[in-house]
This record gives sequence, structure tokens and C-alpha cells, in this order.
Amino acid sequence: MARFNKIQVLNAMATTGMVPVFYNKDVEIAKNVVKACYEGGVRAFEFTNRGEFAHEVFGELVKFAAKECPEMIMGIGSIVDAPTAALYIQLGANFIVGPLFNPEIAKVANRRLIPYSPGCGSVSEVGFAQEMGCDICKVFPGDVLGPNFVKGLKAPMPWSMLMVTGGVKPEEANLKSWFDAGVTCVGMGSNLFPADVLAAKEWGKITQLCKNVFAIINQVRK
Repeated sequence: MARFNKIQVLNAMATTGMVPVFYNKDVEIAKNVVKACYEGGVRAFEFTNRGEFAHEVFGELVKFAAKECPEMIMGIGSIVDAPTAALYIQLGANFIVGPLFNPEIAKVANRRLIPYSPGCGSVSEVGFAQEMGCDICKVFPGDVLGPNFVKGLKAPMPWSMLMVTGGVKPEEANLKSWFDAGVTCVGMGSNLFPADVLAAKEWGKITQLCKNVFAIINQVRK
């Protein structure tokens, strides 16, 4: 069962402004990454359903976070169907993210009061997702749609809460463009976890990268 309620999850995403997006089949590497992000200020973490037995890794991460990172909200990403969403909810997912919008996932998530952030690539998709109770919609792929899409959507729909994933970099110019356009938060993947850093197990560098990102976000939000 989820350890955090819907309001806590949405507040964590909106307040911090950044959600790491990560997958690794090695449980120990994943645990170290979660811990490093936590020490860097992350409070909502998206593990992605992208490999064989990913659910088993996630289950271990949820147990680990409960003990070692008590304020960390663990969510699951890359979810495209309702049965998979239900599986991860049973394993303790506090929020669900997907590359697309599936109304059947919204039904499962809403029944358990768990936030569902579907991937939307058009104004109509965002509108339909909001109709189905999706508070924060994911703009995806961000590198294709760009900040102007966010700005254009927010003009007639200013109530929209958007999280952009894809093409987000830990750089001031990049982050400023997204937050100036009106995103609520960003999802950051590979740019937060350089392959050489993971290979060398330099967890402190990931912590520092997270701290740097939050410092930039706090600055560009002012």
C-alpha cells in the first residue's frame, strides 16, 4: 500500500520541482541512487518499468526507502496498462507515470487515490486526462514538443499542472525555459545519472547534481 497520500505526493512534486527518472536491473545500484538523490533533496522518485523483473527491484526499493529514506515518495513510470499499474500499487507505488494516457489506468489509480501522470502530446489529451482526474499531466516527449507547447497550452488552460520529461537538462538555460513556460515540475533521466558516474559508483556526484538542479530551480522560479 502507498505510504503517502495524494496531497502529499502532489505537494512534493510541486514544491521540489524535480522528479528523477531512473531504471537499473541491479537492486544495489538502484538503492544507492535512491539514497544519493534523497541526500540531494529529492522527495519524489520515479523508477521505470523497463526491464525483466523490474517489479521485483521496485518492491525492494520501496522497502529500502521506507527504512533509509523515510520522506522519499516512490513512484513507478513507463506504465501503459491498468493491470501493470495495479501490480505496482500492490508493491507500494505512491504515484504512476506513463508515456501515454490510458483511461483504464486512471480508474485504477483514482480508486486508490493515487496520482496518475499520463504522457500527453496535445492540448486535447491533457484536457481528457484532467477530465479523468489526472492532476499533474506529463508533457512527453518534451524535447519534441518544447517549452512553447507548455506556454501555448497554459494560455487558455492556466489551471493546468504539467510535468515535462524528455530533453530536460541540469542546466540553467534549459530549466529556465521550462519553468518560464509554466511547468509545475520536471522529470529528469539520463542527464542526472551519467553512465560513467554510475559505473564508477560515485554516488556523491549524483547527490551534488541533484543539489545543483534544485538550486537552479529555486533561482529561476523567483
